[in-house]
Amino acid sequence: MQKTSDLNVVETRPLPAPAALLAELPKTEAQAEFVARARADIHRLIFTDDKRLLLIIGPCSIHDVAAGRDYAQRLAKLAREVADRVMIVMRVYFEKPRTTVGWKGLVMDPHLDGSHDIAAGLRLGRAFLRDVLDLGLPTATEFLDPITPQYVADLVCWGAIGARTTESQTHRQMASGLSTPLGFKNGTDGTLQAAINAIKAAAQPQTFLGINLAGAASAVVTRGNPDCHVVLRGGAAGPNYSPAHIAQTEALLAKAGLPKSILVDCSHDNSAKKPELQPEVMRALLAQIAAGNTSIMGAMIESNLAAGNQPFPQPKAALKYGVSITDGCIGWAETEALVRETHTALAPRFR
Repeated sequence: MQKTSDLNVVETRPLPAPAALLAELPKTEAQAEFVARARADIHRLIFTDDKRLLLIIGPCSIHDVAAGRDYAQRLAKLAREVADRVMIVMRVYFEKPRTTVGWKGLVMDPHLDGSHDIAAGLRLGRAFLRDVLDLGLPTATEFLDPITPQYVADLVCWGAIGARTTESQTHRQMASGLSTPLGFKNGTDGTLQAAINAIKAAAQPQTFLGINLAGAASAVVTRGNPDCHVVLRGGAAGPNYSPAHIAQTEALLAKAGLPKSILVDCSHDNSAKKPELQPEVMRALLAQIAAGNTSIMGAMIESNLAAGNQPFPQPKAALKYGVSITDGCIGWAETEALVRETHTALAPRFR
């Protein structure tokens, strides 16, 4: 018989069932309680008049878990110092969308050698999330592959759907079943309607194809996720964090019957993809808050131990410690100074 399927498939590698990996690397009772508490805090920041600022900050992606732990230890200490005005959540991004080709993240290629040992990547990612939580630091990640959440989502406090996937029905359906507060980014063209539509779709019950904890193909039925909000990250036309852009976003959210709750990504097109400009974006947001804006509830910053990024692929031995292999970041010294500056700038809100 003429073969008509798998013509371009070279190999299929079985993965452990989600339940097996969760049993191998279980969350502790303390971790579960911390995740639940952090999610509840983030919900209050998004939907109530809690005056603290939600700050999602950390490496563009985790590629070296030793450097990641080093960063997390520093951030946890800083987070405790500013917790009365700023809630810090660490970016722990394991999956990277690519415009064409490139390294797709720790889950997909944990050894950085093209071997794509996904089973090892899932284990490494889950273990790293546990380490971060044990430091008392909430975790944030972008959900890209619709199967990955079954392996790690119980250890995630805040999630994002990226600009490339906000319009995707698959990701809106997935979001409807996630247990985390979630931000939808505006599209790469800078328009906001796709993100607003995504928030409304994710809030509704959905039924879609997925896997269960046993790893079996399943019809997944959800109740809808009510904890979604918009993330402004700029677009092809330029930045979208100015007072005029924020006012326009507020109007569109109100028209859609959604809360005026906005998180601004200081990276990507909002900083013209120049990481060193992120502090300027942050200061512009703080100026709007100081002028009385109440809809800007959070910000996102790409930060690492050292500034910039480095080309990849290259031999692992040649990689610089603490330097991103994806988007450029600000370094630790500037990160620490900016977080303290943010904490000081927010003082008038608490008088």
